[in-house]
Amino acid sequence: MANDAPPHIALFPCAGMGHLLPFLRLSAMLSSRGCSVTLITVNPTVTAAESDHLSAFFAAHPQIQRLHFQLLPYKKSNFTNEDPFFIQMESISNSVHLLPPLLSTLSPPLSAVIADFSVANAVFTHLAPELPIPIYTLTTTSARFFTLMTNLPHLTTHTQGEDNNGYVYVTVPSLGRTPLSNIPPPMLEANHYFAANIISNLSSLSKLNGVIINTFDSFEPEAIEALISKEKLALVPKILPLGPFESLETDAREDNNLPWLDEQAPESVVFVSFGNRTALSKEQIRELGNGLLRSGSKFLWVLKGGKVDKDDKEEVGEILGESFLERVKSKGLVVKGWVNQELILGHVAVGGFVSHCGWNSVTEAARLGVPILAWPLHGDQGVNAEVVEKVGLGLWVRGWGLGGGEKLVGENEIAEKIKDLMGNQKLRSIAMEVKEKARLVREANGSSEMLIRGVIESLKNKGKA
Repeated sequence: MANDAPPHIALFPCAGMGHLLPFLRLSAMLSSRGCSVTLITVNPTVTAAESDHLSAFFAAHPQIQRLHFQLLPYKKSNFTNEDPFFIQMESISNSVHLLPPLLSTLSPPLSAVIADFSVANAVFTHLAPELPIPIYTLTTTSARFFTLMTNLPHLTTHTQGEDNNGYVYVTVPSLGRTPLSNIPPPMLEANHYFAANIISNLSSLSKLNGVIINTFDSFEPEAIEALISKEKLALVPKILPLGPFESLETDAREDNNLPWLDEQAPESVVFVSFGNRTALSKEQIRELGNGLLRSGSKFLWVLKGGKVDKDDKEEVGEILGESFLERVKSKGLVVKGWVNQELILGHVAVGGFVSHCGWNSVTEAARLGVPILAWPLHGDQGVNAEVVEKVGLGLWVRGWGLGGGEKLVGENEIAEKIKDLMGNQKLRSIAMEVKEKARLVREANGSSEMLIRGVIESLKNKGKA
């Protein structure tokens, strides 16, 4: 007889806030829909932000179990790997064999595991023989970039050409042309850990039970269709676009920038943030600051001086200069450290978002209806900017940042583009349409909501007796 006991699902995120946040959101979503949830947290974390968010998350969600997972000391491999976040990924993969005994003792017994794609192969290799339960993977990027990843073994053999603007591109089956500059260089270096990690995790992909993506049908229709065509050929498991993930509720985490925003006129403030692991050069920071002043818009700018927050010790005045801060006083607010980005983007005063196009930022802007000025800098961000441009959620200047080498973007150009962003009513209208579509897929009969409830239903009675 079928057992209607709620499924017990363990979630295993990888390194950095870009990977942690979607796992926190999905954990809370599964819990709120009746699942028993365990979140596996690795120790040590790369950033202080990860530790802080985990503490706040478990305080706000005491019903979610925490499984501490101590990593083995890092052993350098033969792959090129100097990035602290990739080093953490490598450490996690090398420690996964310690996980099965910890998971087998959980109560109630596990029904399924959802692992970060970056460690999916290691999880499947070490877990499947010992715990015969469904294993899903969550990719923390866009469906478009994930499609590109699934084509990586053949990427260099795809047709290359040059478009009318002189951009070199590769043609990817079902996706069409993708500028070569949008593909992270390490992805095309066989000896780089990033490329090796993708190839390794693709090797077990078809044996998993599903790929969860924080996206939705109308936001990335071409990429989702491309992945479903691979699913039909049994090259990938079931594609599960469950996004946009819901807002993350924490106990008392407000944001001390909200009183300043409360004083500003509706849609008058441009929010500027390049994410948790991206720092501009000092020269580019100065040009951006002057560009913001020239734009005439009020602004809230989250400034970052270093890649890893624990090493980012300089104060705002040291980076920008006290004279700049004096000039800024009546125009905007410059802050360092943690901000509640969702609260800021959802504030009535915010009318535009200058973003690096990390996928969490893109989906938050989509769900909250905020137009984006895309300024991708590395990784999947260029491909994510393509998504933003394609759906009409924002503007993208292709010569900025990614693919532009060390080009310094001048203050005048920045000011003009911010004016375009803030004054473009068509863009604002499309952003509101995207927001409405994002809302509808989360309704009871919406595509994303029906998918997540279908997964939960299929996992009932999957735990071992």
